[in-house]
Amino acid sequence: MILLDSNVVIDARDEQSPFRRWAEDVIAEALSAGGAGLNAIVLAELCVGQEDPAAVEVNLRAEGLHVIDVPAAASPICGRAYTLYRRARKASGGGDAPATPLPDFFIGAHAELMGWKLATRDPDRIRTYFPSVNLLEP
Repeated sequence: MILLDSNVVIDARDEQSPFRRWAEDVIAEALSAGGAGLNAIVLAELCVGQEDPAAVEVNLRAEGLHVIDVPAAASPICGRAYTLYRRARKASGGGDAPATPLPDFFIGAHAELMGWKLATRDPDRIRTYFPSVNLLEP
């Protein structure tokens, strides 16, 4: 299974994106191999601003993508990584980070827990806080 970040799904649908071809190829290869999926966090990101948010999931499933719940066992992994991020941000002079984890941390924790590859165009945070996650990036 390859877990898809929202930017990959968005790029695959955006004719103007310079990453469109890469995103389409990643999704196609994942579908032909072990499967392509996105979790509930990514689904929520994709639903923002949509006229019919409920149709987003229906359309993704029709394309063969799996929509997967984030297991509770990913929570401690997410919390550990986010704690490190908050400390690093404060130490760098970046100020306080929000008290609750950012979506990328749930996505990274899910990929780490399951041992899945993660396709993303924004790998820096994942690489830093989830070093065991195998990244697919442009």
